[in-house]
Amino acid sequence: MSANKLTSVDFEIFGNVQGVCFRMYTEDQGRSLGLNGWVKNTRQGTVIGQIQGPQDKVQDMMLWLRSVGSPSSRIDRAVFSNQRDISKLEIHGFSTRY
Repeated sequence: MSANKLTSVDFEIFGNVQGVCFRMYTEDQGRSLGLNGWVKNTRQGTVIGQIQGPQDKVQDMMLWLRSVGSPSSRIDRAVFSNQRDISKLEIHGFSTRY
């Protein structure tokens, strides 16, 4: 039953995550899981974003962000915040923001 619940979570990834196609891989992974969201580089050298979708798929994406990333990236730390249940998707598609 909980697999059908929609959830939303914000993330920030620390490490060597810029200039290593991290956003592109994040976008591809999010789409392959059927999630909605966005991803963006920050001036501080981190990557931030938001993901929305079925709770189990969001959990899969959080694990991917924490431990996989792009092939050339090095993830030192992943911070997830504002996790909440949502009644309907607030974001449509998965995109890179600039």
